[in-house]
Amino acid sequence: MKFPTIALAATAALAAVAAPAATNWLTVVDTKGGGHAIGNPAAKIKLTEFVSYTCKHCGDFAKQATSALDVYVATGKVQLDVRHVVRDPVDLTVAMLANCGPAAKFPRNHAALMLAQPKWLPVAEKATSAQQSRWYNGPGPARRRAIASDLKLYDIMAPRGYDRIALDKCLNDEAMAKRLADQSVADDKKWKVAGTPSFAIDGTMLSGTHAWSILQPQLDARL
Repeated sequence: MKFPTIALAATAALAAVAAPAATNWLTVVDTKGGGHAIGNPAAKIKLTEFVSYTCKHCGDFAKQATSALDVYVATGKVQLDVRHVVRDPVDLTVAMLANCGPAAKFPRNHAALMLAQPKWLPVAEKATSAQQSRWYNGPGPARRRAIASDLKLYDIMAPRGYDRIALDKCLNDEAMAKRLADQSVADDKKWKVAGTPSFAIDGTMLSGTHAWSILQPQLDARL
C-alpha cells in the first residue's frame, strides 16, 4: 500500500522541478521604441514616464513610487516605459550612465541614480565657475567624465558592478549621446511634454499628473 503513495509523491516532486519559473518582469526591457519598456509586453496597462534626472520633482516621485511601481510591473499587468527628457549636459551624463551595459540593467541603474539625486544634484546646482567650464566646454566625452567625477556618479554606480573603465567607455560613446539627445527631441515633438515628471497611459497624456498620489488611483481604476 505504500508504493502508490511514494510514486505519487515522486511524480509531484518531478512536476515541481519541471515547472517553468515565473517571469521576472522587472528584468524584461524592450528598447526598440526608443525608451525602456520594462515589464510584460502584453500588459493590460502601458504606462509611459517622461523623466529628467536633474528635475527635483522627478527625484521626489522616484522616492515615493519606485518600490510601488516595481510591484505593479512585477504582476505583469503594467508595463512601464521610461523615456529621458535631456535638458542639459548633466542630464545627458546621468542618462548615459543609466544606459551603460545591457538593457536589463537599466531599471536598477535608473533607480540608483534617481534615488541618489539628493546627494549629487545640490553639488551640480552649486557648481563653481571652474567646474562649469569643464562641463560646458571642450569635447563631449571629457565634459561628461568631468561631470561624473565632480558629482561622484562613479561612486553611485560602483555597487551596481561598474568600474571606472566601463563607465568611461559609456561616457565616451558619442553615438549613444546623440541617440539619447535626438530621442528626447523626438519625444518632445510627439508628446508635447510640458514638464517632468509627466505620464501617459495607453498613449494618452495625463493632465495634472506629476506625483504618485495622483497617478496611483488612475492606475488602480484601470486595473
